[in-house]
Amino acid sequence: MSDLQNLFVTCAPGVEPFLDAEMEGMRLRKRERQVGGVSFEGGWAEIWRANLGLRTAIRVLSRVSRFIARDSDELYRHVMSVDWSQYLGPEATIAVRAHSRDSALDHTLFVEQRVKDAICDQERAKTGERPSVDKSSPTLRIHAHIFRDRVTLSIDTSGDSLHRRGYREIQGRAPLSESLAAALIMSTGWDQRQPFLDPFCGSGTFLVEAAWMAMDRAPGLGRSFAFEKWPGHDERGLEIFRQKLNDRVKPLGKRVIWGGDVDRQTVEAARHNIERAGLSESVQVEACDARSFSPRHGWNAQVIANPPYGERVGEERKLGEVYEGFGAALMEHAEGFKVSLLSGNPSLTRRLQLPNPTKWMDIMNGNLACRLLSWEL
Repeated sequence: MSDLQNLFVTCAPGVEPFLDAEMEGMRLRKRERQVGGVSFEGGWAEIWRANLGLRTAIRVLSRVSRFIARDSDELYRHVMSVDWSQYLGPEATIAVRAHSRDSALDHTLFVEQRVKDAICDQERAKTGERPSVDKSSPTLRIHAHIFRDRVTLSIDTSGDSLHRRGYREIQGRAPLSESLAAALIMSTGWDQRQPFLDPFCGSGTFLVEAAWMAMDRAPGLGRSFAFEKWPGHDERGLEIFRQKLNDRVKPLGKRVIWGGDVDRQTVEAARHNIERAGLSESVQVEACDARSFSPRHGWNAQVIANPPYGERVGEERKLGEVYEGFGAALMEHAEGFKVSLLSGNPSLTRRLQLPNPTKWMDIMNGNLACRLLSWEL
């Protein structure tokens, strides 16, 4: 792989501004914000920084070729022209994913098969063996994006999605991804010193992400990446880089990060995840009803939550009473606080009976169109 590469970091819809701000903070060069992510230019050092350090990212892709292909033979020839041996070590496995729009090659399954055939034929000619296909956890993921007959071939340097930090072993019934949770926290403007409270904490995702932000703990420290299995990987260099990130981590000290949930089993799951994240001594979780939310007066805390909204968890009629009680608790006990709630059900949100939001942001939570509503009470 060449030293300088064209790279693209993907993210959830609506998260692009927060990803771009993170990348600017890392001084990643030649950035360009696009739909679905941010492109930039860099080498291995930048690939390591992006994979280990970006909180709002999903994948870091490296573009290996770009060309015009109007039929399968053209596609095959161009894929064969790439030297795939630099990414395929012994016992390598591959998976190909294609997207096509406004192009002659519009059958994505056929495109995936043709790209796979070209790679496998090249490797068989060089080594006498064909790489196996593994769609769940391959050592090399190839993305083929076709728009108006222009094909962009990229390889996935990340492997598993970057939202998988490794701590969330137990998930709730409607989990919020770690990368989206990080983006929502960033959007609140939390200063990382105010008390941070989540009265609908679920599996504890907001709590862990907030704690790691305040500690300057890189989200990818506890996991591995696809590029580590490629030939010529600088294992020692990556080890030194990881140690530098570890040395940067600072303790939470007296910062208050607290979560509550009405379901005791969910609370135990959150505690388990928090322990796996190395935060059991720093982050507190309690079994409590959000309608009884009564934080310390004068804390001027940041409250953020993803309450159930009747789409996947709970029933709307019963939830209405919860929202009413929680809204009343906020009005009584949270004067001077900042509050941000992820809303997927406007009728339930109205049951809070809070003033008009100070600001809001449309966001996709998986396949659900949601809005993050924020108040300064």
